[in-house]
Amino acid sequence: MSESVRSQMPQPLFSRRHSWFDPLIAEVDVALRVLAGGSTAARSSPAGPQMAGIDELEDTQQKKHAAGLMRINQVGEVCAQALYRGQAAVCRDAATVALLREAAAEEVDHLAWCNQRLKELHSHPSVLNPVWYAGSFALGLLAGRAGVSRSLGFMAETERQVEAHLEDHLTRLPPGDARSRRIVEQMKTDEAGHRMTAEKHGAVALPAPVKGFMTFMSRVMTTAAYRF
Repeated sequence: MSESVRSQMPQPLFSRRHSWFDPLIAEVDVALRVLAGGSTAARSSPAGPQMAGIDELEDTQQKKHAAGLMRINQVGEVCAQALYRGQAAVCRDAATVALLREAAAEEVDHLAWCNQRLKELHSHPSVLNPVWYAGSFALGLLAGRAGVSRSLGFMAETERQVEAHLEDHLTRLPPGDARSRRIVEQMKTDEAGHRMTAEKHGAVALPAPVKGFMTFMSRVMTTAAYRF
């Protein structure tokens, strides 16, 4: 067919062209699913199936306290999704992108487990989750721009601080809350694995001021998430 004939043929009204807008739409879709509680775990919850009619925590205050701690953990997983996806979005190294996305996928399990446990406790996720997600995604973009070794260092330090939070929660959960405890224990094991993977692949230690800022923001987040 000649070029002149082809040019006279009717063209599709809408043609599909890939651009920078496509990954943006994909990230918005992921964010909406995370914030709407639509995440589905690939692994079964460590807590196991809930027995109908059985409530481990009959004390209202204990249940409220457990819900506050699990809400903090849920916020942590919301932030992890945003952080790692933000880093992966700007990272130029394919192997590091794969590592970040693998960690993010495992965090989806944690997010789904926390969501389910909050429902069991008749509670809810943090109302500030959109703020946490947006801020964490922006922070991930900055970390991703800092280079592979620093980006992995950011991942390692994030996981180190999360491990510390989870260890603290294991001591603060009500003694009778075995379901939350099993979830937190598995999360702690997974986070340690993420940290060691980042270190193995070349993570460098972050400057003290950066670590301090991360610690400060973590305290702000945990304090607000426990209540709201």
